[in-house]
Amino acid sequence: MSVNIYKFGGASVKDAAGFINVANIIAQRKDQKIGVVVSATGKTTNALEEVVNAYFQHRGNSKQLIDAIKQHHLNIVADLGISGEVIEEEFNDLFVEVDWILEDEVHDSYDYLYDQIVSIGELVSSKILYHLLKSKGVKTEWIDIRDVLITDENHREAKVKWDITLPKIKERVEVALVESDVVVTQGFIGSTTENNTTTLGREGSDYTAAILSYCIDAEGMHIWKDVPGVLTADPAMFENVTKIERLSYNEAIEMTYYGAKVIHPKTIKPLQNKNIPLYVRPFGDITSMGTRIGDSGEFTYPPIVVIEPNQCLVHISVKDFSFVAEQHISEIFRIISELRLKVNMMRNTAISFSLCLQNNPEKINQFKKSIGNEFSILVDENLELITIRHYSDEVLEQMKKGKLTLMEERLRDTVQIVVKEVPPIVRK
Repeated sequence: MSVNIYKFGGASVKDAAGFINVANIIAQRKDQKIGVVVSATGKTTNALEEVVNAYFQHRGNSKQLIDAIKQHHLNIVADLGISGEVIEEEFNDLFVEVDWILEDEVHDSYDYLYDQIVSIGELVSSKILYHLLKSKGVKTEWIDIRDVLITDENHREAKVKWDITLPKIKERVEVALVESDVVVTQGFIGSTTENNTTTLGREGSDYTAAILSYCIDAEGMHIWKDVPGVLTADPAMFENVTKIERLSYNEAIEMTYYGAKVIHPKTIKPLQNKNIPLYVRPFGDITSMGTRIGDSGEFTYPPIVVIEPNQCLVHISVKDFSFVAEQHISEIFRIISELRLKVNMMRNTAISFSLCLQNNPEKINQFKKSIGNEFSILVDENLELITIRHYSDEVLEQMKKGKLTLMEERLRDTVQIVVKEVPPIVRK
């Protein structure tokens, strides 16, 4: 049985028109069997994060916030003309679980509550798409991904238990696709063996689609986005960006490692292990195959620029007369692991150790407190990390214009610079 996996992000289902376009893309499947992974609509995940924050911080408006999210989805359903007792009852069943949490006092960790509340976004959007496809006569089955994608209990960054997940997906999804032409499920979420909802990390729906593709030996995986394919830079930040027609798996892994947002970093490896091609395609042009990511070849790439904003440099030095040795670095990274800080770049000398980190003020303060007795710490904030793959001196100099370079590292194919905006000096 030939199956393709389609993944649709929040931008593709932000409103009724988006859902209709997605349904039309699926309807063009040309007798293929399709597994569909869908994200929460538009900015719903952000809105649900506000619900979590309001509840956890006792602001008193969490119920109003969740009611507004529910109404937003009911409006989409009404605009699509698929309102009815069945879908409204399903919505009530989903939202009542969140209502029960919000009516109780806070007694669980933030990360646990986050997963239980934020996960509703994918569940609701997948229900809307399922009912829309059914209304168009498409033989469709809805699957709760939490029944088959089993993870550990590391809430907000759960790791997949492949030994349990693989047979569950093969059995449930493959059987469903025998009876139906399309299976609709959710990205981003999973479940522990104790049936507690988990999430795979922000933008994790790509990874969900890759997990499904691997487990059922998909013919191909297709990520539908609001860009023509993989581009040489973010079109919201740069002009004259160009589409890359083909990428090797290894190049895609490097790009996502360095922060390219077009694909979730964990997506590529499951596909590479079974040589499943990945297509990054524009949902505004269903005839375009976008960018193909596949087996290695003799590809030549233009300079590719990735910008990571909101960075900080943490400078660490010992307070006594010793050098920064292995035991110091081991302790530093133990704490980094505990706090789940993202290290993007690092450099050590005999007496200091510098880290470029994603600037999460709460976690950075925890980090400083944890090592402050033994080390002196300085933090530079409001920085950018610029990575250029296949760089040229011309592009590098262009990226440095008007900026102060605080750290630079060059490898064979890659240069990384940590920079700070410097306003031009103007003579009075």
